Order: sequence, then C-alpha cells, then structure tokens
Amino acid sequence: MENINITNNLIIKQMNASSAIAYNKSYLAQSSDYEYRILDNAYQGTSKVFAELKMAIKNNKCTTGNCYEENMALKRLQEAPQKSIDFIGDLISELGNTETPNFDVNNDYRYTVANCIMNSRPGFSKSDGYNVELYLNSDGTQTINFTGPMFNILGVPFPLTINSSAIESILESGNSLVAVTPDINKEMLKLLTEVDLFAKESVLENGQLAPNARISEEFVLKNPDGSFDYEIIDIGGGKGRNVLKYDIDKIERKASPFINAEVAGLLSVEQEAVAAWNVYISKGTSVEEDDQMAQNANAASSSWNYSKDLPLKQDKKLLFEKKYKEYFMNNYLKQFITNQFPTVKEDAAVFDLAEAKQAKAQKFIDDNNL
Repeated sequence: MENINITNNLIIKQMNASSAIAYNKSYLAQSSDYEYRILDNAYQGTSKVFAELKMAIKNNKCTTGNCYEENMALKRLQEAPQKSIDFIGDLISELGNTETPNFDVNNDYRYTVANCIMNSRPGFSKSDGYNVELYLNSDGTQTINFTGPMFNILGVPFPLTINSSAIESILESGNSLVAVTPDINKEMLKLLTEVDLFAKESVLENGQLAPNARISEEFVLKNPDGSFDYEIIDIGGGKGRNVLKYDIDKIERKASPFINAEVAGLLSVEQEAVAAWNVYISKGTSVEEDDQMAQNANAASSSWNYSKDLPLKQDKKLLFEKKYKEYFMNNYLKQFITNQFPTVKEDAAVFDLAEAKQAKAQKFIDDNNL
C-alpha cells in the first residue's frame, strides 16, 4: 500500500502541476460534468419526511406516546443542513493539506483524489467516472463517499468513506485527517537562535540570526596559552589559511536540551512527527525544491506507515530524536563551525603552507621539550 500511495500521489501532483491538459485536443473537445449536486441529492425527499413528522406530532399519531422518536428525528433534520456545511467545510480544509509543498506522499492517496474531485481538477469529473455522495444517517451523523477509477485497486473497489463524527473527533483531539508536515526549515532556523551557542550580537531583535552570526568563543578550541588552536586548510598554490576549531562535544551538550524539547513537541502530535520523518529526517538532507519525486521514491523503504507505525513505539521515538539531532547538526549548525576564519586579523592572512607546517612542527617540539 505504501508504494501505491507514493506512486499515485506523485502522479496526481505531476498532473496538477502540468499544463499538458490544456493542449490535449481530445480532452478539450469533450464536456466535463462537475455538477455532483452533493447537497441536493442528500436532501432529496427530506421535505416530505419533515412534513410527515410535523403532522404526526401535531395529530398525536406518533409511534410512541410522548412522540419522543419523532421529535428527535425532527431535531436531526433541522440540524442537518448546518451539520452538512460544517462537515464539508472541515473536509475541504483537511483535504487541502494534500496541496502543501511539503506534503508527505506516504499519506493515503485517496485523500489527494478526493481533493481533486472537490476542487474540480481536470480528469476528476463525473464524466471521468468519479462520484461523491453525502448520506444523512439515522443517528444524526453524516457520511460522504468518494468513488471512481482511482478508488479501485487491482479491479477491487476501494472507495473513500468518511463519517462526520469521525472527522469531528479527530479535529477536536488536535489531529488531522491528512497528516500535516511541520515546517522543519522554519523550526530549525528558530532553534538555531535558542540553543544558546551564538554570541549575543549574532541574534537580532526579531529573533533571527544576523548575516555575520558566529558561534561564541567559549566553544572554540584554544591552546594552553589562551591562543586559538587553528586548523590549517590548503587553498591551493602552496598557500594555506587558518580556520577555527570547535569543541563539538561541548556544542552538542549545550544544544541537546533545546533539541530534546523541540523533539518532544513534535512527538506530542505523532502523525506530524511521522510526516517530518518521511519528508525530511529519514533522508538526512534538507529538501529545498518543491519537486520531491526522486527523494520520496528513493526513500520509500525508510518511510514510516501511518496505519502500521502509529502509535510510535519507543525505539522509533529514540531513532527520531537521534536523527533529528543529526539533521540539525549537519544541515543547519555545520555551516557555522566549518571553515570559519579567525577573528584575530593577523591570523586570518593567507600564508605559505610549507612554512606554516614547518613552524607548527617546530612549536610542537619546543612545547614538549623534544
């Protein structure tokens, strides 16, 4: 099922992003019917039922002596239109999550198809074999049912059926029908300013890092005499430069409590943690482009399944925490501790590489009385 979700979600995404349909002469020549008449069909005949209930109550011809059942049925009919509006509104909002740039294609692809139907996307009309029906249930809830070509798997119907009380309870619990992928880039940029690693002047009043932000000197390695312990890098042509060396263990110890708090927040809504894992964390690299086809296809084997892996077991939570830290260190913090030039002007100059290496060797001999 995972591969079906990935494949179909990516196909639909490509279809919706493409302009090819505008040049399809066959499609342009045929009419497309998007008039599903969802509410009209659902409420067909209800006016007659409403009138019959009113007459039964008025004439005291109810099935029970106090007309309890009839009054309840009448109440359900009176409340039904607003319930339908709320139900369809919630549904459209939730299905809209399938259109976000960082949507996790491991979500049930039928939500993406349903969104295309509700938004009259090309290729998802009644003329194309799709249909959506709303039913008023005797218990006062409502059910919507999506059918059509992409709701068949290997010739077996696999319709999408959603009950109004189910989606209501999901939303009230703080979850989503379609998993929302957290904006990891936004969260990690914010985390950079919270880990207490940067010099005060590096964090602006708006909470963002200054363009010239630098890690505090307390995390820079120094020699016993207090001077900076530089690493020499070869810049070619026999020349070299000094770059700062950082105490990575100290940096990780300082950042870990902040990262752990962020992870705990993500894991409090597990379906979002799964989405973050599938789209970003499991890949280990930042996803900058909108087109995620190659990334998602290649990472299918490492993806977590919403129906099988929720609730998350402890081993997966620990793995998420470990990989989240690695992701933060490699994709966000690494740039501030790699090839950083000295703050001491004299030490930042380009020098002869051979002479520098010889001087460093001589210093080692002198310091150790060799």
